[in-house]
Amino acid sequence: MALDHVGNQSISAILSTAQSRAVQNNLSYAGALTPQEAYELLRINADAKLVDVRSRAELELVGRVPNATGIEWAFYPGMVANSDFAAQLTAQVDKNAFVIFMCRTGGRSHNAAVIAQQLGFTQAFNMIEGFEGEANADKQRTQINGWKHAGLPWTNA
Repeated sequence: MALDHVGNQSISAILSTAQSRAVQNNLSYAGALTPQEAYELLRINADAKLVDVRSRAELELVGRVPNATGIEWAFYPGMVANSDFAAQLTAQVDKNAFVIFMCRTGGRSHNAAVIAQQLGFTQAFNMIEGFEGEANADKQRTQINGWKHAGLPWTNA
């Protein structure tokens, strides 16, 4: 991976921070990234993949990140588990790739990163905060954190 800088922080420093989060939180996968860190790593590393595990309904109603690979963790309505998730992941994403998983708030993407690690993906990362982030006191998302709140590229098309 090419060395570049995010503000005063190098890509290697971002990865080190992500890996430290994994150790601190006893995560089995490579690390946990903020949306801003994930964006910078995707921008710098052309081989990195963003895998969006939200449902098609969420993508259509809430928005999507351009060039993300969509593999549903669960199907709407009812959030029925996608029993083919592992097979779809291994068919669509190289196990040696740098893979960042994203969902609405970071929960499903955490589960996806755990499965990826179990499947032999050595560079599986979870994007904490997710696309929409935490809900505020009024149960509104995108007001506290997340990809959208950070002003990172997304579309509702």
